[in-house]
Amino acid sequence: MVRYLASATVAAFALAAASPALAQNITAPDAVVPAGITVDSVVVHGATLEGNLEGNSADREVMVVLPPSYGSDPTRHYPVVYYLHGFAISGRDFYDFMQVPTAVADNAAAGREFIVVVPDTLTAMGGSMYSNSVTTGNFRDFVATDLVDYIDATYRTIPERGSRALVGHSMGGYGTWMVGMAHPEQFAVIWAQSACCVSPRRETPESGAAMAAVPREGADESGFGMRAGLASAVAWAPDPSNPPFFVDWPVNAAGEVDELVMAKWASNAPLAQVASHVAQLESFTAIGADVGDQDGLMGDDLRMHEELDKFGIAHDWAVYEGTHVDKIGPRFNTVVLPWVAEHIAMTRD
Repeated sequence: MVRYLASATVAAFALAAASPALAQNITAPDAVVPAGITVDSVVVHGATLEGNLEGNSADREVMVVLPPSYGSDPTRHYPVVYYLHGFAISGRDFYDFMQVPTAVADNAAAGREFIVVVPDTLTAMGGSMYSNSVTTGNFRDFVATDLVDYIDATYRTIPERGSRALVGHSMGGYGTWMVGMAHPEQFAVIWAQSACCVSPRRETPESGAAMAAVPREGADESGFGMRAGLASAVAWAPDPSNPPFFVDWPVNAAGEVDELVMAKWASNAPLAQVASHVAQLESFTAIGADVGDQDGLMGDDLRMHEELDKFGIAHDWAVYEGTHVDKIGPRFNTVVLPWVAEHIAMTRD
């Protein structure tokens, strides 16, 4: 059963990393909805997003995929998997590309029934970076509070940390690390697929000046890498006194790299957060991460794996044969969701 109007789009899917950006155009056909699966398209109001200076809507479309028994067993409550999309793609297009209803149906057939929730966090610059910013809105808190509260109030969830998982790809993988570390009280397990932006990002005087020279009305046409840099800048170094982007640029008036801005950016890097969030990371029931061996992000994700190892933080880690996007849908279906089922409470006590 489908309770939304589907649309097919072509979207840029990959994320900017700390090094050169990865860009791929992906055709996202409407997701196939197997028999017995119900899909709701709902609008969730984010109080945490209100008043943002970029003008991003506080009302966000959210795709909610319900398992087969949801309609036939009105007494049953379900665990929830929150799935975060990447840069320059909407939540709906990510849901379509990942064929989320098929993943829910396949896992249900194997005895693993979840509600899977895909929120839209597309912004004027192409992505929220799942950060808290007066410029873009507090999307980190939106995911962990507004969204979770709405889903628990609207659907028959198991409204407990132990029955919630947070998963994301690329910018969504970055969001999984950062939302998870900021709000470990909300999720029992996390899995980051091909996370971007793991290491601290820097600019040169030349690249920083080029960023600051982009006209606001030309941001959409500035190129994938530049747009990703702008999205990172407004999320990580907002400045309400500096329109029209409302950002602190990474170069100062003398044309030098602004080290305070670089410090603000670095403080938003998951790799830099591990040492100060050991207790939060150790509180998870399970942590997982993976990346393709042909993905330009593999080096950064490997460093995150090594940093977790350094502090003795238990986690599952995999490098598989693949690029940034070619295996992520099948892996979500056949690797990630079965792994989630092993580590969260699937039934209510």
